[in-house]
Amino acid sequence: MTHNAPQITGGVDTHGLTHHAAVIDSIGRHLADQEFPATIRGYRDLLDWTRSHGDLVAVGVEGTGAYGAELTRVLTAAGVAVVDVDRPDRTTRRMKGKSDPIDAYAAATAVLSGRATGIPKSRDGAVEAVRVLRIARRSAIATTLNNRPRKVLGWKTPAEILEHHLQSPQTSGVATTA
Repeated sequence: MTHNAPQITGGVDTHGLTHHAAVIDSIGRHLADQEFPATIRGYRDLLDWTRSHGDLVAVGVEGTGAYGAELTRVLTAAGVAVVDVDRPDRTTRRMKGKSDPIDAYAAATAVLSGRATGIPKSRDGAVEAVRVLRIARRSAIATTLNNRPRKVLGWKTPAEILEHHLQSPQTSGVATTA
């Protein structure tokens, strides 16, 4: 942007399939909000759209370690300051309501006011490698433990038991009414 462009702050409410972005000016006025797909192309479009409103100072992202992790990587790689924003507390959500635009504006406002100062995890390096190995190990152990009783003890699933009873001949000695 040019040197005359207004300084703006962005906020993003992240979800699995879409992200909702909002921009505010330097005194907190709502300028615009828009939804983008949670894809690499969507992240780039979100960045371009945000920058089209002024000189981007920072972006507050809800869930930088979960749904917003890849968006955080894209923004950081583009030189944007990203701030990890907690979702609004329950009292605020009850008073102001819950919607994607409200949450996106709240994220931007939290960054502008200084309430949000979280630094997103980089998700790379040795710590991330150890985390991935621990998840894989935990998953392998859980799978082993969950499969063992069925194989060793001959346990059957409810569907297998039902099928067995339906195929077995009727046993005599059960009282019936005529």
